[in-house]
Amino acid sequence: MTKFTRRTFVLGAAAAPFVAKGHAQSLPTGTIRIVVPYPPAGSTDAMMRMIQPALQQRLGATIIIENKPGASGTIGTALVAKAPPDGTTWAVVFDNHAANPFVQHSMPFDTEKDLDPVLLIGTAPYMVTTKPDKPYKNLADVVAAAKAQPDKINYGSVGAGSIGHLAMALLSNRAGIKLVHVPYRGGGPLMNDAVAGHVDMAIGSTALQIPQINGGKVRALFHTGKSRLAAKPDVPTVNEMFPGFEAYAWWGVFAPAKTPKSMIDKFGAEMAACLREERVAKQLIETQQVDLRLAGPPELGKFLSEQIRTWGKVVRDNNIKGE
Repeated sequence: MTKFTRRTFVLGAAAAPFVAKGHAQSLPTGTIRIVVPYPPAGSTDAMMRMIQPALQQRLGATIIIENKPGASGTIGTALVAKAPPDGTTWAVVFDNHAANPFVQHSMPFDTEKDLDPVLLIGTAPYMVTTKPDKPYKNLADVVAAAKAQPDKINYGSVGAGSIGHLAMALLSNRAGIKLVHVPYRGGGPLMNDAVAGHVDMAIGSTALQIPQINGGKVRALFHTGKSRLAAKPDVPTVNEMFPGFEAYAWWGVFAPAKTPKSMIDKFGAEMAACLREERVAKQLIETQQVDLRLAGPPELGKFLSEQIRTWGKVVRDNNIKGE
């Protein structure tokens, strides 16, 4: 799977890993809607609105971003799964898409059968932050405090059964601590309460957290990537205290099942081109520490299956329930 660096985008590499193949059926030129199944102001919503003007120009169509939150993203995603496969409706999901089959009480669609993979946008570590006036400075402080006060220290995530929630459950198991989970309906509401200090800690992707960290609104404690980030070299990883620990946020594009391949290839290629533009790539790679993958349907399909296996086990082992 090809990864991109800042240099790749500056040089404008001509050979992208995702290119349009065939044009048997063209994309519609009227209105195309991109369903973001989460509230406004989260990382997925911000990413789509960042590229909306360029995508609109490239496709020659009116692009509408629709926020359809609820049930950890399944309500909005179900709308896409049940939409006609005619290229007018697409979903851009966050990582909890892979955990939902295990944590939701009932799924209105089959995650792997009712949606066709289009584009794996990228991945990013999860960052855990706290309000600057909170007493915790790093993971060791959190572990010590949680052992001294079991079930007293809480953390917020973007939703019950989200990968952030599952990652913290896995961390709690490794550290032998008990933390209280506070689920939110998306990244925007989570960060509002984190900045206000209504939760002790917040776990969110680097794309969601770094703008608030840079603004001094929250303080980074640790992150779930394998190694330290170039943009935040002073922030330790969980892996340093608990070797082998890794967890990543990710963003992916899906279409209703049976959408013509030519439409999937075209839409994925044009979205990848928008994300590859220097201004956007710089924001995502350098500022938000997103590892842009821009990988096509086969890679996204394989990646999704791996994520489903990994986090399904964590859900079962911890008896985690969704909304």
